[in-house]
Amino acid sequence: MCPLEGICLSRWFLTKNCDGLLRHSKVSLAIACRYLSHGEVSTALRPFYFSVHPDLFGQHPNERAVNENSLKQLNAYIELLQMKRPASPAYLNFYLRRQEKPGSFQKVRVTLAERDLRKTVLEILRSCGLPTSYVDAIPSPLPPPPQASRAWGEAQATRPRGWEGIDLTGTGFEDDGTSPFVRVRHMERKIQKSKETERLLSWLNKHAGDARKKAEALAPVREEVSRLQENLKSSLQLLDVRWDCGWNISHFRGCLQSFAALARQHSDAMDALKGRILVFGSETGVTLDGHVMLNSSEVRNNWLDLIRNVRKRDAVLARIPAVERAVSTVLMDIKIVHRKFQPKVTAEGYERHLRRLATSLGDYRGRGRYPKEWPPSLKQFQLVVETESGPLMLSPTGQFIVPASIPAFLLVSFISDNLVKAMELLHEYQCNKHLERGLHAQCVKQLGLASLEKDDNITPALMISCCERLLPSEGMPNSDPYRSAIASLISGLGVRVTHYYSILSHGEVCIPWDWKP
Repeated sequence: MCPLEGICLSRWFLTKNCDGLLRHSKVSLAIACRYLSHGEVSTALRPFYFSVHPDLFGQHPNERAVNENSLKQLNAYIELLQMKRPASPAYLNFYLRRQEKPGSFQKVRVTLAERDLRKTVLEILRSCGLPTSYVDAIPSPLPPPPQASRAWGEAQATRPRGWEGIDLTGTGFEDDGTSPFVRVRHMERKIQKSKETERLLSWLNKHAGDARKKAEALAPVREEVSRLQENLKSSLQLLDVRWDCGWNISHFRGCLQSFAALARQHSDAMDALKGRILVFGSETGVTLDGHVMLNSSEVRNNWLDLIRNVRKRDAVLARIPAVERAVSTVLMDIKIVHRKFQPKVTAEGYERHLRRLATSLGDYRGRGRYPKEWPPSLKQFQLVVETESGPLMLSPTGQFIVPASIPAFLLVSFISDNLVKAMELLHEYQCNKHLERGLHAQCVKQLGLASLEKDDNITPALMISCCERLLPSEGMPNSDPYRSAIASLISGLGVRVTHYYSILSHGEVCIPWDWKP
């Protein structure tokens, strides 16, 4: 009944664009078997591996030995289930690290008695108190209908589909508009349909006036913000005052007013800010660039406490290069860098992240070598270390972005899988970045833009494509009435290149990079 073991029949047909074949097939979707694939099992158990892997217990040999032995038995059990072979029941013990109490562990017992792979994965996660939402969202096998007739199959094939094109009947995520999965999917389709039919000029004709009204309404606020910034820079001898937070400019004005009042009340403490850059963001501390960052949501007493102790924080900042060199050395001289749109972190937090990763890699090197297929040195590659909850990904510019909590064996595997792709992206970025900067300046000047920004996921190649199509033909600026009309509509406005159309609350115009003429 299932020609492809472990793969949902309906998903396989849809992937191959065989909707027509599926619609006329005598095999109904409801009796298609649904097993967890190898990739889905790995994804579902990833939080479990992050909690129990022996690499996390380098200084605790007893707990490490228990986890190592139990993992071997668990992997063998899962492999037998995937091969549809009988597996003997087992009781395995694991030690889990407690995040709230460093150095302490929780002992859990996992019972392996199920012959169903899905139930086994759920048992593992529940025994360790880990979320099961990923597995719960994967449709379970459905009971066969009374009559699997051709007419019944055709009727089912024409039914509306829910999340990822799968019939959600009986899974707890019915296509009745109440499931968050279905609502998100419907919204994605609505946005995609709008994007496919919308044209830039017609959209600007409808919405540019609204953007200009919003921008003009906030003009007095901008003027006041500029005045407050200049006053603070002059009175405290600051190099700059910046805003790096998701809130709008009105919130920035409130922060500046509060800080100005604080500076007047405690003028003696403000000498520590002389010659520095002040940033209002989402954290309080000294950033990796040496800027003094104040959390825009905190009370003024917290700001004052940081300012009075800012020189002590500078000592932490001075240690960062040495810790970065340590990580680079243990990972074959890979270059430790910071990505352009990386969320702001304090120097203390970043130092902890680096030390945690360096310890994990050091333990890995103590037990063996890196893969033979690696080059003699990784100095041409770049690594970005982020917070424990950060992503594990290869950036569009070729940087390896990793969370500080990643076990060394997963990092090594990830680098091995993406070495060639990383080199290609790095080379492409080096070729495109200078052209992007030139086109950016040209767009701002020729189109008269107040600003031109882009989202993090817009690569230089995408930005180049967008800017080249916005600019009129070289040497003939007035020969293209279409682009001249676009320029007249966005002149004086701020533009952000994204994947969608929108007008932000402060009047900034968002356009997709692949806008249609």
